Amino acid sequence: MPELPDIAAYLDALAPRILHRRLERIFVRSPFLLRTAAPPLADAEGRAVAALRRVGKRIAIGLEGDLWLVLHLMIAGRLHWKAALPKPTDKRTLAAFQFDSGILTLTEAGTEHRAALHVISGEAALATLDAGGIDPLTATPADFAAALRAENHTLKRALTDPRLFSGIGNAYSDEILHRACLSPVALTARLPDDAAFRLHAATREVLEEWIARLRGEAAGKFPEKVTAFRDGMAVHGRYGLPCPRCGARIQRIRHAANETNYCPACQTGGKLLADRALSRLLREDWPRTPEELEALKRR
Repeated sequence: MPELPDIAAYLDALAPRILHRRLERIFVRSPFLLRTAAPPLADAEGRAVAALRRVGKRIAIGLEGDLWLVLHLMIAGRLHWKAALPKPTDKRTLAAFQFDSGILTLTEAGTEHRAALHVISGEAALATLDAGGIDPLTATPADFAAALRAENHTLKRALTDPRLFSGIGNAYSDEILHRACLSPVALTARLPDDAAFRLHAATREVLEEWIARLRGEAAGKFPEKVTAFRDGMAVHGRYGLPCPRCGARIQRIRHAANETNYCPACQTGGKLLADRALSRLLREDWPRTPEELEALKRR
Protein backbone atom coordinates (compact mmCIF):
# COMPACT_ATOMS: atom_id res chain seq x y z
CA MET A 1 0.00 0.00 0.00
CA PRO A 2 1.42 3.43 -0.88
CA GLU A 3 2.48 5.19 2.32
CA LEU A 4 3.44 8.76 3.21
CA PRO A 5 6.61 8.99 1.04
CA ASP A 6 4.79 7.43 -1.94
CA ILE A 7 1.80 9.76 -1.55
CA ALA A 8 4.21 12.71 -1.32
CA ALA A 9 5.82 11.56 -4.59
CA TYR A 10 2.43 11.35 -6.29
CA LEU A 11 1.43 14.81 -5.06
CA ASP A 12 4.75 16.26 -6.28
CA ALA A 13 4.10 14.79 -9.71
CA LEU A 14 0.45 15.84 -9.83
CA ALA A 15 1.00 19.49 -8.86
CA PRO A 16 2.64 20.71 -12.11
CA ARG A 17 0.27 18.58 -14.19
CA ILE A 18 -3.19 19.29 -12.76
CA LEU A 19 -3.03 22.16 -10.26
CA HIS A 20 -5.10 25.07 -11.66
CA ARG A 21 -6.00 22.91 -14.69
CA ARG A 22 -9.58 22.05 -15.61
CA LEU A 23 -11.04 18.59 -15.04
CA GLU A 24 -13.09 18.02 -18.18
CA ARG A 25 -14.46 14.46 -17.88
CA ILE A 26 -14.38 11.53 -15.49
CA PHE A 27 -14.73 7.95 -16.69
CA VAL A 28 -15.36 5.29 -14.01
CA ARG A 29 -15.24 1.74 -15.30
CA SER A 30 -15.55 -0.18 -12.05
CA PRO A 31 -18.84 -0.10 -10.11
CA PHE A 32 -16.85 -0.93 -6.96
CA LEU A 33 -14.68 2.18 -7.05
CA LEU A 34 -17.10 5.02 -6.25
CA ARG A 35 -18.05 4.88 -2.56
CA THR A 36 -20.32 7.95 -2.36
CA ALA A 37 -23.60 8.86 -4.04
CA ALA A 38 -23.84 12.56 -3.20
CA PRO A 39 -22.62 14.88 -4.49
CA PRO A 40 -22.81 13.13 -7.86
CA LEU A 41 -19.53 12.47 -9.65
CA ALA A 42 -20.67 14.58 -12.61
CA ASP A 43 -20.58 17.68 -10.38
CA ALA A 44 -16.78 17.51 -10.45
CA GLU A 45 -16.58 17.89 -14.23
CA GLY A 46 -15.76 21.32 -15.61
CA ARG A 47 -14.06 22.57 -12.44
CA ALA A 48 -10.45 23.62 -12.03
CA VAL A 49 -8.14 22.03 -9.48
CA ALA A 50 -7.57 24.44 -6.59
CA ALA A 51 -5.65 22.27 -4.11
CA LEU A 52 -3.86 18.98 -3.58
CA ARG A 53 -3.59 17.39 -0.16
CA ARG A 54 -2.59 14.20 1.63
CA VAL A 55 -5.21 12.82 4.01
CA GLY A 56 -3.52 9.89 5.73
CA LYS A 57 -2.78 7.49 2.89
CA ARG A 58 -5.33 9.17 0.63
CA ILE A 59 -4.84 11.72 -2.14
CA ALA A 60 -7.34 14.58 -2.03
CA ILE A 61 -7.88 16.67 -5.18
CA GLY A 62 -9.63 19.92 -4.30
CA LEU A 63 -11.78 21.49 -7.01
CA GLU A 64 -13.40 24.89 -7.35
CA GLY A 65 -16.40 25.27 -5.08
CA ASP A 66 -14.84 23.23 -2.22
CA LEU A 67 -15.55 19.90 -3.92
CA TRP A 68 -13.03 17.11 -3.30
CA LEU A 69 -12.14 13.92 -5.13
CA VAL A 70 -10.44 11.62 -2.63
CA LEU A 71 -8.54 8.55 -3.83
CA HIS A 72 -7.50 5.67 -1.59
CA LEU A 73 -5.21 3.35 -3.56
CA MET A 74 -5.23 0.58 -0.93
CA ILE A 75 -2.77 -2.26 -1.67
CA ALA A 76 -2.74 -2.59 -5.45
CA GLY A 77 -4.06 0.74 -6.75
CA ARG A 78 -1.66 2.94 -8.73
CA LEU A 79 -1.84 6.25 -10.60
CA HIS A 80 -0.51 6.93 -14.10
CA TRP A 81 -0.23 9.99 -16.33
CA LYS A 82 -1.21 9.48 -19.98
CA ALA A 83 -1.49 11.55 -23.11
CA ALA A 84 -4.64 9.72 -24.26
CA LEU A 85 -7.52 7.78 -22.76
CA PRO A 86 -6.85 4.05 -22.18
CA LYS A 87 -8.37 1.49 -24.49
CA PRO A 88 -11.79 0.09 -23.54
CA THR A 89 -10.21 -3.37 -23.32
CA ASP A 90 -7.84 -2.32 -20.54
CA LYS A 91 -9.50 -4.11 -17.61
CA ARG A 92 -6.95 -2.92 -15.05
CA THR A 93 -8.02 0.71 -15.45
CA LEU A 94 -10.73 1.54 -12.93
CA ALA A 95 -11.04 5.24 -13.74
CA ALA A 96 -9.69 7.98 -15.96
CA PHE A 97 -9.71 11.69 -15.15
CA GLN A 98 -9.42 13.84 -18.28
CA PHE A 99 -7.82 17.22 -17.62
CA ASP A 100 -7.09 19.90 -20.19
CA SER A 101 -3.43 18.97 -19.67
CA GLY A 102 -3.59 15.16 -19.91
CA ILE A 103 -5.14 12.01 -18.48
CA LEU A 104 -4.78 10.69 -14.95
CA THR A 105 -5.67 7.00 -14.71
CA LEU A 106 -6.21 4.73 -11.73
CA THR A 107 -5.38 1.05 -12.13
CA GLU A 108 -5.63 -1.84 -9.70
CA ALA A 109 -3.82 -5.14 -10.08
CA GLY A 110 -5.49 -8.40 -9.08
CA THR A 111 -9.13 -9.36 -8.75
CA GLU A 112 -9.91 -7.77 -5.37
CA HIS A 113 -11.47 -4.33 -5.73
CA ARG A 114 -10.24 -2.33 -2.73
CA ALA A 115 -9.30 1.05 -4.21
CA ALA A 116 -11.85 3.76 -3.45
CA LEU A 117 -13.02 7.11 -4.78
CA HIS A 118 -15.05 9.50 -2.62
CA VAL A 119 -16.69 12.71 -3.80
CA ILE A 120 -16.80 15.09 -0.83
CA SER A 121 -18.31 18.55 -0.45
CA GLY A 122 -16.64 20.87 2.04
CA GLU A 123 -13.75 20.77 4.48
CA ALA A 124 -15.88 19.38 7.30
CA ALA A 125 -16.90 16.37 5.23
CA LEU A 126 -13.32 15.89 4.07
CA ALA A 127 -12.18 15.78 7.68
CA THR A 128 -14.38 12.73 8.31
CA LEU A 129 -12.01 10.67 6.12
CA ASP A 130 -9.05 11.55 8.35
CA ALA A 131 -8.53 8.91 11.05
CA GLY A 132 -6.98 11.59 13.27
CA GLY A 133 -3.36 10.50 13.53
CA ILE A 134 -0.71 13.18 14.00
CA ASP A 135 1.63 14.11 11.16
CA PRO A 136 4.89 12.27 11.99
CA LEU A 137 6.94 14.82 10.05
CA THR A 138 5.79 17.85 12.04
CA ALA A 139 5.01 16.36 15.47
CA THR A 140 7.22 17.46 18.35
CA PRO A 141 9.03 14.75 20.36
CA ALA A 142 6.56 15.28 23.21
CA ASP A 143 3.50 15.03 20.95
CA PHE A 144 4.96 11.94 19.28
CA ALA A 145 5.57 10.24 22.63
CA ALA A 146 2.07 11.12 23.84
CA ALA A 147 0.47 9.61 20.72
CA LEU A 148 2.68 6.54 21.04
CA ARG A 149 1.51 5.94 24.60
CA ALA A 150 -2.14 6.82 24.04
CA GLU A 151 -2.87 3.07 24.02
CA ASN A 152 -0.75 0.12 25.07
CA HIS A 153 0.18 -1.68 21.85
CA THR A 154 3.29 -3.09 20.26
CA LEU A 155 5.45 -0.48 18.56
CA LYS A 156 4.66 -1.98 15.15
CA ARG A 157 0.92 -1.74 15.72
CA ALA A 158 1.15 1.77 17.16
CA LEU A 159 3.17 3.15 14.25
CA THR A 160 0.73 1.71 11.71
CA ASP A 161 -2.42 2.83 13.55
CA PRO A 162 -3.88 5.73 11.50
CA ARG A 163 -5.64 7.02 14.62
CA LEU A 164 -2.21 7.65 16.16
CA PHE A 165 0.12 8.42 13.23
CA SER A 166 -0.82 9.57 9.76
CA GLY A 167 0.54 7.80 6.68
CA ILE A 168 2.81 5.08 8.14
CA GLY A 169 2.20 1.50 7.03
CA ASN A 170 3.81 -1.91 7.02
CA ALA A 171 6.90 -1.10 4.98
CA TYR A 172 8.14 2.13 6.52
CA SER A 173 7.32 1.03 10.07
CA ASP A 174 9.84 -1.81 9.57
CA GLU A 175 12.44 0.69 8.39
CA ILE A 176 11.74 3.10 11.25
CA LEU A 177 12.02 0.45 13.95
CA HIS A 178 15.27 -0.84 12.46
CA ARG A 179 16.70 2.68 12.36
CA ALA A 180 15.73 3.18 16.02
CA CYS A 181 17.09 -0.26 17.04
CA LEU A 182 13.79 -1.15 18.68
CA SER A 183 11.83 -4.40 18.74
CA PRO A 184 8.56 -4.38 16.78
CA VAL A 185 6.84 -6.20 19.66
CA ALA A 186 8.03 -3.89 22.44
CA LEU A 187 5.05 -2.44 24.30
CA THR A 188 4.47 1.29 24.12
CA ALA A 189 3.52 1.58 27.79
CA ARG A 190 6.91 0.20 28.82
CA LEU A 191 8.98 2.27 26.42
CA PRO A 192 11.50 4.54 28.19
CA ASP A 193 11.55 8.24 27.32
CA ASP A 194 14.92 8.02 25.57
CA ALA A 195 13.65 5.20 23.35
CA ALA A 196 10.47 7.15 22.50
CA PHE A 197 12.53 10.19 21.50
CA ARG A 198 14.87 7.96 19.49
CA LEU A 199 11.87 6.51 17.68
CA HIS A 200 10.59 10.01 16.92
CA ALA A 201 13.94 10.97 15.39
CA ALA A 202 14.11 7.73 13.39
CA THR A 203 10.58 8.25 12.07
CA ARG A 204 11.39 11.71 10.73
CA GLU A 205 14.74 10.60 9.32
CA VAL A 206 13.38 7.58 7.47
CA LEU A 207 10.34 9.36 6.02
CA GLU A 208 12.30 12.47 4.98
CA GLU A 209 15.07 10.38 3.42
CA TRP A 210 12.62 8.33 1.38
CA ILE A 211 10.63 11.37 0.27
CA ALA A 212 13.87 12.91 -1.00
CA ARG A 213 14.92 9.64 -2.60
CA LEU A 214 11.62 9.13 -4.42
CA ARG A 215 11.67 12.72 -5.63
CA GLY A 216 15.15 12.15 -6.99
CA GLU A 217 14.14 8.91 -8.70
CA ALA A 218 11.15 10.56 -10.37
CA ALA A 219 13.25 13.50 -11.57
CA GLY A 220 10.21 15.37 -12.86
CA LYS A 221 8.58 12.29 -14.38
CA PHE A 222 5.41 10.66 -13.12
CA PRO A 223 6.26 7.89 -10.59
CA GLU A 224 5.52 4.51 -12.15
CA LYS A 225 7.40 2.17 -9.79
CA VAL A 226 5.43 2.67 -6.60
CA THR A 227 6.00 -0.44 -4.48
CA ALA A 228 6.38 -1.50 -0.86
CA PHE A 229 9.62 -3.31 -1.69
CA ARG A 230 12.44 -1.02 -2.73
CA ASP A 231 16.16 -1.36 -3.27
CA GLY A 232 17.89 0.41 -0.46
CA MET A 233 15.49 -0.63 2.28
CA ALA A 234 17.27 -1.98 5.34
CA VAL A 235 14.89 -4.74 6.44
CA HIS A 236 11.48 -4.61 4.76
CA GLY A 237 11.18 -7.37 2.16
CA ARG A 238 14.72 -8.57 2.90
CA TYR A 239 14.01 -11.78 4.83
CA GLY A 240 17.10 -13.97 4.98
CA LEU A 241 19.42 -11.27 3.66
CA PRO A 242 22.16 -9.62 5.73
CA CYS A 243 21.37 -6.59 7.85
CA PRO A 244 23.17 -3.58 6.33
CA ARG A 245 24.20 -2.45 9.82
CA CYS A 246 25.52 -5.64 11.44
CA GLY A 247 25.37 -8.43 8.85
CA ALA A 248 22.95 -10.68 10.77
CA ARG A 249 20.19 -12.33 8.76
CA ILE A 250 16.92 -10.43 8.59
CA GLN A 251 14.02 -12.35 10.17
CA ARG A 252 10.26 -11.99 9.87
CA ILE A 253 6.94 -12.42 11.63
CA ARG A 254 4.07 -13.28 9.33
CA HIS A 255 0.55 -12.15 10.14
CA ALA A 256 -2.42 -12.27 7.75
CA ALA A 257 -1.35 -10.72 4.44
CA ASN A 258 1.52 -8.74 5.97
CA GLU A 259 4.84 -9.53 7.55
CA THR A 260 7.16 -7.71 9.91
CA ASN A 261 10.86 -7.77 9.05
CA TYR A 262 13.50 -7.09 11.68
CA CYS A 263 17.13 -7.68 12.60
CA PRO A 264 17.43 -9.78 15.79
CA ALA A 265 20.96 -8.53 16.50
CA CYS A 266 20.05 -4.84 16.17
CA GLN A 267 16.51 -4.85 17.51
CA THR A 268 15.71 -7.75 19.85
CA GLY A 269 18.94 -8.46 21.71
CA GLY A 270 19.61 -11.50 19.56
CA LYS A 271 16.24 -13.11 20.32
CA LEU A 272 14.11 -14.64 17.57
CA LEU A 273 10.51 -13.45 17.70
CA ALA A 274 7.91 -16.20 17.43
CA ASP A 275 6.19 -16.41 14.07
CA ARG A 276 2.54 -17.18 14.80
CA ALA A 277 2.10 -19.94 12.22
CA LEU A 278 5.43 -21.65 12.83
CA SER A 279 5.28 -21.35 16.62
CA ARG A 280 1.91 -23.14 16.62
CA LEU A 281 3.47 -25.92 14.55
CA LEU A 282 6.72 -26.25 16.50
CA ARG A 283 5.35 -25.42 19.96
CA GLU A 284 8.11 -26.01 22.53
CA ASP A 285 10.62 -26.65 19.73
CA TRP A 286 10.34 -23.04 18.53
CA PRO A 287 13.92 -21.72 18.25
CA ARG A 288 14.84 -18.83 20.52
CA THR A 289 17.81 -17.49 18.56
CA PRO A 290 18.80 -17.17 14.88
CA GLU A 291 21.49 -19.81 15.48
CA GLU A 292 18.89 -22.32 16.73
CA LEU A 293 16.73 -21.54 13.68
CA GLU A 294 19.61 -22.23 11.30
CA ALA A 295 20.32 -25.51 13.09
CA LEU A 296 16.66 -26.47 12.79
CA LYS A 297 16.76 -25.81 9.04
CA ARG A 298 19.72 -28.17 8.66
CA ARG A 299 17.97 -31.13 10.27
